[in-house]
Amino acid sequence: MLVFIARRLLLLPIVFIGVTLALQLLMQLLTPYQRAAAYVQSEQQMNRLDEIIVLYGLNDPWYMQYGRWLGQVVQGNLGYSRISRQPVLETIGQRFPATLELALFAIIPVIGVGIWMGTAAALNRDKLVDQVARVMSIIGWSLPTFVLGIWLLVIFYGWLGWFQPGRVSVRYLTELAGNPEFRNYTRMLTVDALLNGRFDVFVNALKHLVLPVATLAVVQSAQIMRVMRSSLLDALGQDYVRTAKAKGLAERVVTRKHARRNALIPVITLAGFVLIGLINGVVITETIFNYPGLGQWAAQAATNLDYAAVLGFAVFTAMMVVLANLLVDVLYGVVDPRIRYA
Repeated sequence: MLVFIARRLLLLPIVFIGVTLALQLLMQLLTPYQRAAAYVQSEQQMNRLDEIIVLYGLNDPWYMQYGRWLGQVVQGNLGYSRISRQPVLETIGQRFPATLELALFAIIPVIGVGIWMGTAAALNRDKLVDQVARVMSIIGWSLPTFVLGIWLLVIFYGWLGWFQPGRVSVRYLTELAGNPEFRNYTRMLTVDALLNGRFDVFVNALKHLVLPVATLAVVQSAQIMRVMRSSLLDALGQDYVRTAKAKGLAERVVTRKHARRNALIPVITLAGFVLIGLINGVVITETIFNYPGLGQWAAQAATNLDYAAVLGFAVFTAMMVVLANLLVDVLYGVVDPRIRYA
């Protein structure tokens, strides 16, 4: 296993080169004037696009532009984000904890509900539970995220006034911004609130997470449910399950210790990519609920043609996907001891 992990880690530089090269080639589809517009910070500079092109070498061959940019990235310089008015790497460091917090709260109901409903549907095939689970999964998977998010926002914020968009109420946001006694240990607001003994802030931040977490849970748990159901049905039809039942093992033991354990392998694959998608920033959900995470920032960067921010976010996303692949492969060996890597 250690050899396998080491080998995968050694592949990271190759993957990094491939991803960054592809991103740079995609950016070459834009004209030099379009890319120069990304560096414009005032109306006066719009008349100086030719100077900007010369200054940043946007007319140079693509490999020269790529070499300059890659050299800066290796040194930890992902460029300067115009919309956040600070370096890209610093922006990612500030925004990532908020998205991570949202992802961790969302992944619990996504995986828990998905596995539980998928298991119940498979064990009660073609019965009422199975029919209900299948209808729920179809609705959840086909319902657009922006539609569900807007519905929840209209009902629970617009009509009932129970939950608000954003990450925390304005009064807490103002108070914490100028409070040196409130220490940011992790930049995850719920965790830092507990560590600072501010349970009022914890409850307030938790209430702001309800709607985006509910939106993600309904949509993402649907695919977990469908994969778990089909995988468990396949496992229950295998010879080793019939043999275990013939030996007199209890139905619950056969299901939990034999069939469901093997059925979790494809679920782990899907869950790993669901989690990494959440961590990389759920653009639509964060935008709808005005949640200040990576997804919202990426959407703003793309809208405003923030060249450096888009490239920096894409590089960060690619590296997270590679690490997620490694984590999923390691979990395979934990769930199924038969899987071993040389």
